[in-house]
Amino acid sequence: MATPGHNRLTDLDRRRLKRVHRLARLLDSQFRIPGTNIRFGLDSIVGLLPVAGDTVTATMAAYIIFEAFRIGVRRTIIVRMLGNLVIDWVIGSIPVIGDLFDVGFKANQRNIRLIERDLDVALADL
Repeated sequence: MATPGHNRLTDLDRRRLKRVHRLARLLDSQFRIPGTNIRFGLDSIVGLLPVAGDTVTATMAAYIIFEAFRIGVRRTIIVRMLGNLVIDWVIGSIPVIGDLFDVGFKANQRNIRLIERDLDVALADL
């Protein structure tokens, strides 16, 4: 029987995971449009500055991937996470369309789910 991922994580790994979970939420879903279930984060707000804003948030998103690598997420998952980041950065850099895309795509939340599946851990429960 395989050992669940959360049993092999060090305390440092758990702190890293909590930090990236909070960052992903801040970037993708921290705020809600009143009266709706539409959530958005800093990625959508800062992304209003064409290219520069998306580059800033892509750098923040790269930190999530870096920490996933440090924790031991498989390289194939890291590549998928990088793909999500690139898609988010390229399409997000398109004025207006990119901002709407950011609200729906939520690359960082996708990457958190990839980490959770790879490590067999629910980051929200750490």
